[in-house]
Amino acid sequence: MEYSKSKLSEEKVFKDPVHRYVHVRDRVIWDLIGTKEFQRLRRIRQLGTSFLTFHGAEHSRFNHSLGVYEIVRRIVDDVFPGRPGWDKEERLLSLCAALLHDLGHGPFSHSFEKVFHLDHENFTREIILGDTEVHAVLARVSADFPKKVSEVIAKTYDNTLVISLISSQIDADRMDYLQRDAYFTGVSYGHFDMERLLRVMRPREEQVVFKYSGMHAVEDYIMSRYQMYWQVYFHPVTRSAEVILTKILHRAKELHRNHYSFKHEPLHFYSLFQDQVTLEDYLKLDEAIILYYFQMWQEEEDAILKDLCHRFVNRHLFKYVEFDPAKEYRKHSELEKLFKEAGIDPDYYLVVDSSSDLPYDFYRPGEEEERLPIYLLMKNDELRELSRESDIVDAISGKRRTDHKLYFPADFIQDDSSEPAIKRQIRRILEI
Repeated sequence: MEYSKSKLSEEKVFKDPVHRYVHVRDRVIWDLIGTKEFQRLRRIRQLGTSFLTFHGAEHSRFNHSLGVYEIVRRIVDDVFPGRPGWDKEERLLSLCAALLHDLGHGPFSHSFEKVFHLDHENFTREIILGDTEVHAVLARVSADFPKKVSEVIAKTYDNTLVISLISSQIDADRMDYLQRDAYFTGVSYGHFDMERLLRVMRPREEQVVFKYSGMHAVEDYIMSRYQMYWQVYFHPVTRSAEVILTKILHRAKELHRNHYSFKHEPLHFYSLFQDQVTLEDYLKLDEAIILYYFQMWQEEEDAILKDLCHRFVNRHLFKYVEFDPAKEYRKHSELEKLFKEAGIDPDYYLVVDSSSDLPYDFYRPGEEEERLPIYLLMKNDELRELSRESDIVDAISGKRRTDHKLYFPADFIQDDSSEPAIKRQIRRILEI
């Protein structure tokens, strides 16, 4: 039998806390799950440093990727078949893209990427197109199949309906991570009626649309997303941990540039420090490796690296105050000066962190991060943009919310024998 149509002799199932079961019958999907590149995702947390805020948030990119696959499997096997606008030949491509969409994530994902100027989506495509076990499986389907999967994930594939299943304002990726992250963090915000959404979902030539009768389920999803971002993803304690993590990596990079002699050499970091990361180097990185170095660097001679690693490993995080960079830039400058006078390096210990989110947007052609809107399918077969029909969504459409915090080590500015007057002045300015 042709490999693309080959089925397992018996269906495999993964027990899942969100979807109850993840069903695998296609040989291609089972083989992809067994590759070393996909198994690596077990060692990458889905929520980065959130485990230091929500102790249950230990779930992995592996869990999430299986969940996205399962949602897409239900759509292409149960919802779309026989409906106009859906080409059944795109089924396997949709499943593979859903399964592999996060394949290139590195340890502590976004924080790691910022420091070393990396892009996990580029690495996802490299894994799919490079000399990897994943590529070998995909190439057995057809010579051009890896390229098609890569194009779906890069959002350049010519069938935009397939792209919208895993990358749009309401897609399988978001549907899974909102529910999964809510479950593992123990919050109630991320829950919405996914069963209803799937029932009212319809394929159209360019993207997925939703029957008007399901509008309230779509509203519920949008509001769940809004709440999760501000209550979980942008939680100030999680951001404190991210700030410290980022500063550890910056400090190690700076020390390497200045030819510092590490007690525990950062062998896995050398290619990162030199901006010469190969795919082979990248795939060796996971969170266990990074945490090993943080554990070891607590013994370094460099006081800053030693202290920051101790803080991260033992959860002695920075405190924070509300901060408006536009209005309080003079306060920041004054604090920088006082920190230096007190012998505290402001580059590592006085950090402004900003978080921003746009929960839903309508179509703004040509703008950065252009977003396709969510459409409702009316009874007369007309398509109407969601915010034109929903007062709830209209109230938040196009409105970006931004939050700024100023992070600092409270223990460093307590009264002691070292510069007590300066530290009192710092506390007065911070109003603590």
